[in-house]
Amino acid sequence: MERNSKIVAGLIGALTVLGILFSISGSVERSGTIAIIPVHGVIAYDTSIEGVSPDDIKELIQKANDDPSIKAIVLDINSPGGTPVASEELMDAIKKSEKPVVSWISDSGTSGAYLAASASDRIVASPSAWVGSIGVILDLTDLSGMYRQMGINKYAIKAGEYKDMGADYRMVTDEEREMLQSMVNEEYDYFIKTVAANRNLTISYVRSLAEGRIFTGRQAMKNRLVDLTGGRDRAVEVAAGLAGIKDYDTVTMAPSGGLLKLISSMLSKVGYSSNTTSTSML
Repeated sequence: MERNSKIVAGLIGALTVLGILFSISGSVERSGTIAIIPVHGVIAYDTSIEGVSPDDIKELIQKANDDPSIKAIVLDINSPGGTPVASEELMDAIKKSEKPVVSWISDSGTSGAYLAASASDRIVASPSAWVGSIGVILDLTDLSGMYRQMGINKYAIKAGEYKDMGADYRMVTDEEREMLQSMVNEEYDYFIKTVAANRNLTISYVRSLAEGRIFTGRQAMKNRLVDLTGGRDRAVEVAAGLAGIKDYDTVTMAPSGGLLKLISSMLSKVGYSSNTTSTSML
């Protein structure tokens, strides 16, 4: 009898210790930090205007993943889009994140910015935000008439029939137009297929929305381009829910060099950029 009592007492003691350990472990899992990373301005590697480099955001996402106290990431997006490569690189960085990523679209998340956001675990948009603008634009300018009026004879010495295609001193030929259109169409199809895959939508459905149209946050939610509407606090709550934590604080992470970079280089002319925003790709 005494032996049985000792066994029971031992089991109770062991269960008590396990309960304490479980309680400690549970309390750790229920708390943590949500990292907020701003993505403001044109997304491009080299920019002479207000914008953001995907390398900076990729570095911050990696730092957040390496920090055990950070449980989830919120991307604070206010961007009209950017160059194809830069937008795709940011999208890939979001996909590779080991921790949940929620994109919050404040004023604008269009074109390349939306492409990147589509890779997030969830998208939250402000009700009045501008969302979407799924499309590709190639900006060309024919200044030949102006040059003639000004008495300027601008020309080029070239090797390669199409080397000056898109030059501003002449109009593109019909053949060149077809070539450029095929390139734009290819990027357009890629954009549609990628968004469809990221958002778990059919290609035909996304194509029906991919007219370069901009939707409000409310409209975007109805069209399944975003998951919820709300402000940044709502996005943080969603991120905390995905991370499985109840008690959390937030920390804003920004590149050491700042988000504004002045680099004297030309932007790519082909861009996933909204043509109706104040900031446009050149």
